[in-house]
Amino acid sequence: MKRCLMWVGVGVLVACQPGGDGGRRFLSLGTGGTGGVYYPLGGALASRLSLADSAHQYTAEVTGGSVENVNRVVSGDIDLGFSMANTMHQAFHGGPDYPQPVVRIRAVAPLYPNVVHAVVSRNSSARGLADLRGKRVAVGSPGSGTEMASRELLEAHGITYDDIDARYLSFRESSDALRDGAIDAAIIAAGYPASAVLEAVSSAGARLIPIASPEIVALAAERSYLGLGEIPPGAYPGVDAAVPTVVLMNWIVAREDLDSAVVYLVLDILQDDKASLVRVHKIAEQIDLSVLRDEPPIPLHSAAAKWKERELR
Repeated sequence: MKRCLMWVGVGVLVACQPGGDGGRRFLSLGTGGTGGVYYPLGGALASRLSLADSAHQYTAEVTGGSVENVNRVVSGDIDLGFSMANTMHQAFHGGPDYPQPVVRIRAVAPLYPNVVHAVVSRNSSARGLADLRGKRVAVGSPGSGTEMASRELLEAHGITYDDIDARYLSFRESSDALRDGAIDAAIIAAGYPASAVLEAVSSAGARLIPIASPEIVALAAERSYLGLGEIPPGAYPGVDAAVPTVVLMNWIVAREDLDSAVVYLVLDILQDDKASLVRVHKIAEQIDLSVLRDEPPIPLHSAAAKWKERELR
């Protein structure tokens, strides 16, 4: 009862009464901020899961993003969470943010790829990440995979947060700050076209710079979860040629003890009812479960491994 009240508010007083919702158990899905893709996509997925599962009611929660979701999944505060590949990899294998590896976390399903947008203000002369030293840079919200990626990409160029004026801003806040001249650059890891980037480019005269230095190529070769990619021509106004960048897959994660029936249902919906998610956000078109054939950044949940063997022969 206590967890229900935290999630849904007053309306849950009826649902949690005996017989109020047929004794369904509440499960939560950690998403992200309301200005990004995670939240609307998570809300759509939670709605479809609730309709398909008579034993559970699913709720999408607003969170700080990948790092918070992974931490709350591990603690048992939420049941499923969206996460970028870099966060889950570091959590399971250990890293600066996870000195003690979290071995209980598992991959449930791939979502869509994030591309990293490096966006600079109208008057900036920066041509690459190495030029951001000494600048005011939005690195993402605290507890987000974007912030973790920002730190990693800058450090590949020998730049730490001591070398910049780091601003911990959401995507929407970053766009507003670029428009107002409050920052010089923003790093935004999101599927394209990202609304915050579109707004910054369209209304603030901001522009994208490539992420394609030799340091980035070496980093991608070293980190299995990091790929080289591009933002295609036409993705944003003024982008007439492909912009090289790096790519990070988004995943759904859970603990190893999550009910296998829930994992099967998540995968079945992503495979058979993807159209309902696309109606909420077009980026769901990029969900491709064949990614499960590749080695994920962390081990698959046992039910996901069985689903893969059954469906992706």
